[in-house]
Amino acid sequence: MNGDLFGGKPAPGLIFLPGFALDDEAVLLAAAEAVAAASPFRVMAVPGGAQMSAAITNCGAAGWVSDRRGYRYQTLDPETGAAWPEMPDVFRDLAVRAAAQAGFADFTPDVCLMNRYAPGAKMGLHQDRDEADFAAPIVSVSLGLPAVFLWGGPKRTGGTVKLPLEHGDVLVWGGTERLYFHGIAPVKPGTHPILGAVRLNLTFRCALQAV
Repeated sequence: MNGDLFGGKPAPGLIFLPGFALDDEAVLLAAAEAVAAASPFRVMAVPGGAQMSAAITNCGAAGWVSDRRGYRYQTLDPETGAAWPEMPDVFRDLAVRAAAQAGFADFTPDVCLMNRYAPGAKMGLHQDRDEADFAAPIVSVSLGLPAVFLWGGPKRTGGTVKLPLEHGDVLVWGGTERLYFHGIAPVKPGTHPILGAVRLNLTFRCALQAV
């Protein structure tokens, strides 16, 4: 079912699907492990040189990368020199179903960014604006340790809505709020019964293609 973050009013562009990924849990985790075996998680640097706190890998037609040259998508993994792993069918199917449930029909993601958070890792407020077309929504799947999602507005300044996320929860946002700022508060220490001291986030986007 859809969660409601705003007291009976439709959430402006943000749809919460609690536990939506739980039925696919085992297959999702096995597929994520296979992706990471082919293109290992790594900690990237932001253009200013600082290290990100979450480790990253990708699958699909391209991968999101960050270094001193900036943020971008590229078709080859800079660490392996090979193409990124193909997006597993279970990944794509889940993202398509979640987008449809949230009211975004005909979503076909071409990339999946995988973020691995250890306790203390976070993601600062940012916009997802490196994609070729902003008409498609973003689908975000949470696995492992709980986290607090920060949902802002069109500018970095201002308050945020804090949404606790648990293993299996899915968020979808798009439309006029596609470029709203968002992030993840520092992940608290803990142990998940399957993933241990790890939060895994799968983020699906249309990066290279128009919808």
